[in-house]
Amino acid sequence: MSTPALELHEAVKIHGTGEQQVRALDGVSLTVGPGEFVAIMGASGSGKSTLLHLAGGLATPTSGEVLVHGTALGALSPAALADLRRDEIGYVFQDLNLLPALSVAENVALPRELAGISPRRAAEEAQAALESVGIADLARRGPEEISGGQAQRVAIARALIGERSLLLADEPTGALDSATSREIVALLREKADAGTSIVLVTHEARLAAWADRTIQLRDGRISGIAAAQEMPWAG
Repeated sequence: MSTPALELHEAVKIHGTGEQQVRALDGVSLTVGPGEFVAIMGASGSGKSTLLHLAGGLATPTSGEVLVHGTALGALSPAALADLRRDEIGYVFQDLNLLPALSVAENVALPRELAGISPRRAAEEAQAALESVGIADLARRGPEEISGGQAQRVAIARALIGERSLLLADEPTGALDSATSREIVALLREKADAGTSIVLVTHEARLAAWADRTIQLRDGRISGIAAAQEMPWAG
């Protein structure tokens, strides 16, 4: 049996203390297989982004365990965790996190250069990633010279570059129109079909319908799991 790309075992995340304490995640268990496309839905504050932060090693669970390809993130040194995140996990942040001092192509190439790839090869891979999201012509522009929707595509290209096997996307179509959103989610579907595991946070049922499974969060807990075409909470 193949090792799951992502596992959460009874993951709990608590913010604050005392009366200000909030259980952002409350005992969530989830397994994402190789090449599986999972959509996460839920109201604002339901724990969707927190789940992604734990999955990507950007936050540590208060209790429970998170594994990527069988490796427990909590057992890794900071340097080893940084290496795993850089090489295995692509992350599309809700606020994009593009570096204004770098061009579009340089933003996309950066993870590969940090991995020790030659600048020339990193630039070639960046161009290919930009072509895959339909904005190769913007490679030399700066993030401040492109639209919000184009910047969203740059962030997705940066998450797709290289051989990353797990892609975590937090509302990656938030700044895109309906047609472009569909194109981006179709691209994610294509990546999943090619073997990349995808976890997509979205509030749009029509986009979640591209996934193999859709998971509903409510108050930090899983309240429903269904095949995308069988979502009783959509509508």
